[in-house]
Amino acid sequence: MFDGKFRAPVDAAVKPLGAALRKTKMTPDHLTIVGMLVGALAAVAVGAGHLRLGLVLVIAAALPDLLDGALAKASNTSSQRGAFFDSTVDRVTDALLFGGIAYYFAANDSIDPRLAVLPFAVSSVSSVISYQRAKAESLGLDAKGGLMERAERIVVLCVGLLIEPWVDGALVWILWGMLVLISITAVQRFVKVWKQASVAPVTQARIDLRRQRRATRRGARVHRRSSRVPLRRRVPRRKD
Repeated sequence: MFDGKFRAPVDAAVKPLGAALRKTKMTPDHLTIVGMLVGALAAVAVGAGHLRLGLVLVIAAALPDLLDGALAKASNTSSQRGAFFDSTVDRVTDALLFGGIAYYFAANDSIDPRLAVLPFAVSSVSSVISYQRAKAESLGLDAKGGLMERAERIVVLCVGLLIEPWVDGALVWILWGMLVLISITAVQRFVKVWKQASVAPVTQARIDLRRQRRATRRGARVHRRSSRVPLRRRVPRRKD
């Protein structure tokens, strides 16, 4: 939701920062790695019960993820490899954060330790959402959108970390709400891709594949026919 409505204004706002970072000779991959390391520290802080510190680190981890794209555009280094690396690191960072929350639930005496499964459920469904988009784009379809994309998940997580120190157990209820919303998002994306796929145009790749299959079938038929017809040998006539 945020990605569609606020992507253009945010890109315009961070564009000067990308130009400034270009002078430091940093690469977008450097920023991506920094974001992952800070996210790992945030997971450790949350797991240890230092929720305020974890909140600050989660916000700090989101900044490099926001700036790496601006740096890539400013330095003209945008590439498929960079996009793949950034997406993979985002999944790793999310898994670390929710793993830290799971450890916090298990170690907190005021919370049922069985609720440690809740952050893993949120992380699992979030991975389904990411997979739906990746698979749809590989098929030439669009799966963007939904109530709870990654930006919304990070914002809601920050709200939970902010409230939890004052309202014990608030993070549990916020994660329950997040689980419901991301499940709705997964259904929304499934329906969106399903409708597109039912009327998807025939691409050149599909046309080439069909031609290749037809040529293979024709070759197989010719081979079968040639194997059925025996070769006739000429027998020389005997002269009496």
